[in-house]
Amino acid sequence: MKKISHALVTGGAGFIGSHLVEALATDGCRVTVLDNLSTGHRHNLDGAGDRIDFVEGDIRDAQLLDRVIKGCEVVFHQAAVVSVTQTVKDPSHSCEVNDLGTVRVLDAARRNDVRRVVLASSSAVYGDDPRLPKTEDMAPRPLSPYAVQKLAGEFYASTFMDLYGLETVCLRYFNVFGPRQDPSSPYSGVISIFMTQATAGQAPTIYGDGGQTRDFVNVKDVVGANLMAAGNPSAAGGIFNVGTGACIRIRDLWSLIGDLSGVAIDPVFGPARAGDIRESVSDISKIGDALGFSPRVALRQGLVDTLAWYRETGTS
Repeated sequence: MKKISHALVTGGAGFIGSHLVEALATDGCRVTVLDNLSTGHRHNLDGAGDRIDFVEGDIRDAQLLDRVIKGCEVVFHQAAVVSVTQTVKDPSHSCEVNDLGTVRVLDAARRNDVRRVVLASSSAVYGDDPRLPKTEDMAPRPLSPYAVQKLAGEFYASTFMDLYGLETVCLRYFNVFGPRQDPSSPYSGVISIFMTQATAGQAPTIYGDGGQTRDFVNVKDVVGANLMAAGNPSAAGGIFNVGTGACIRIRDLWSLIGDLSGVAIDPVFGPARAGDIRESVSDISKIGDALGFSPRVALRQGLVDTLAWYRETGTS
């Protein structure tokens, strides 16, 4: 797979973005990071060395995008309002960031002769379709503004490829977890919240009955999928699930984290949240066949590594 000489990572100071930046820099790529630091953190990039150029700014700023995207071969578009709950509470703001921001990124890429844009999409586009596992040919059934916005991003990507010849690849992330996932927000991923509660010896709140299933994929595997999507010629125009093909119920996840952390506390159950999906597990045969993707980090090992990071950093 050909090495990338210069890349832009939007949202590159965030959880997934910073891991991607670090992997690119380690591979010798010059990386420009664009992040408004609304949820990302500058210290997330400490391990990326001196091969990065950090720019604090917003993806809705067309002039800024033109400046930072010049000379980039690939754009990894990670920046977004990622909380389903937040998009339900404020759909107008999330629409500006997730819809307009994505169009601005794609438009700047096509004006500046970028070879390929890899976009972070979401399994949320499948909604509550009862069929499992989720396959890319299912008709979307979005249940939240977030899911609608991610689906719109996929349509924009396809249109920019058809109209302008800009290569795009969309990756439908399932539930990503790992070190650097910020637990300080009530909208954080469930594993980061559970880890914080476990290290503090506190009971977590589980919304609904805890019977929801989720496919948790380690951030290292997500980074690998992004690099494959950027470098494989056959990926252009593709939409791919990025998960593990396995799932666990939320209440069982808390039990597992409790076992690993030595904490035996019953969770508190709260009301189900609007827009929450009941059952979710990926079919990853398409990305496996097309790009050779196969998850390498098992859930238990990933949880062990993530718990160690929380204890080491004292994150809470």
